[in-house]
Formats: sequence, C-alpha cells, structure tokens
Amino acid sequence: MKKVLMALAISCSTFMLSNVVIAAPHFNDDSHYGADKKKGREFREAPQEQQDNRRMREERGVKRLQQLRWQPGYVMPQHYRGNGYKVEYKDHRLPRPDRKQQWYKVNNDYILVDSENNNIIRIVGD
Repeated sequence: MKKVLMALAISCSTFMLSNVVIAAPHFNDDSHYGADKKKGREFREAPQEQQDNRRMREERGVKRLQQLRWQPGYVMPQHYRGNGYKVEYKDHRLPRPDRKQQWYKVNNDYILVDSENNNIIRIVGD
C-alpha cells in the first residue's frame, strides 16, 4: 500500500511540474522574435497609411465643400455648424441677427443661418 501511495504521489507531482514547464516562456527560441519584429513593423506602417488615406479624404471633402454655392433656403452642412465658423455680427459690420439666428463665415462669405432648422437665410459676400 505504501508503494502504491508513493507511486501515486510521484506521478501527480510529475504531472503538475510538466504543466508548469509547458506554460513557461521559451527564451531560447529566437525564431519567434524575428517574426514579432516583422509583425511590429507592419503594425507601425498600417496606421501611417490609414492617416494618409484619412488626410486625402478630408482634403477632398474640404475642396468639395469649398466649391459649394450657397443659396438662401439651403440647409447649412453640419460640418460648418461648429463654433469655429461662428462670427460676431458687430466685429464684421453685419446686420443684427434676429432671435435664434447666427452668422457664420464660410469661404469668405458671411451666412446667416436659422438655428432651429439650419436653413440659410441670407448670404453676404466678403
């Protein structure tokens, strides 16, 4: 009985140690490090390509928006509704806007927009 318990204890400890050895990192295996470096290099190149594509799309979008001819009754594109395009009417000698109206400067034009439905009310050239 003692021999059976001893053999069982040795086999259990051997089994547990083998799992630890399998899970340990392999520091002597250099072939994986070269593959990781290649993957890392590819990963660094991909975001640059994505940034270039994004920049080209933005430039095309800006050119397209610059070619727009504004007319009263059109809806102001959301791209131009930010605070960066808003201007104060006093600073640019523009007529005072009514309630819920705002002046925007887009492509050297001053555009009066209704704030509720974003319709263009009036356009004043620069």
